[in-house]
Amino acid sequence: MPSRPIHSALFSAAFVRTPDGWSGAEVDLTSAEIADDLGDAVQEALGLQGDELALLCAEVEDEWFALVRYDGDAEPRAFLSDAHAAASDPLGELFGELAGVVVPDKEADLGVRPAGDFELLSDLGVSAEELLELSMEEGVLPADTLSVIAEKLAFADELDRLH
Repeated sequence: MPSRPIHSALFSAAFVRTPDGWSGAEVDLTSAEIADDLGDAVQEALGLQGDELALLCAEVEDEWFALVRYDGDAEPRAFLSDAHAAASDPLGELFGELAGVVVPDKEADLGVRPAGDFELLSDLGVSAEELLELSMEEGVLPADTLSVIAEKLAFADELDRLH
């Protein structure tokens, strides 16, 4: 897979839950070629030891966002705010793979189509219904949605510091 175009707007950061709260770091995903590269980038950026809870948040082109939950040795759990928009982006395809998304027909206009694990944040305070509602709210930018999620999960200060 080719690298992302230089003009492409990508923000990605990962957050790890510690006994003192959440700590975050920017994550460079520009060289990710396979889905496992996303987890490797998170582990490197945060210096993870392997058993921590970490969340990767990515926002692309003011069009869509992705969340990936890494929890120890468990398989990563992923959510895409718009599988259709993400399918046209090489990085979106990697997130789609983690989310178990069947790539939609790129020619079909399906509107916003959230996909993946809607429950990945439910035990942290954001229900599946709330995540879906936030993702589909018209006129709201993905970065704003990530800010609301970060506020609900108590890492908004870290997100603001990085963004």
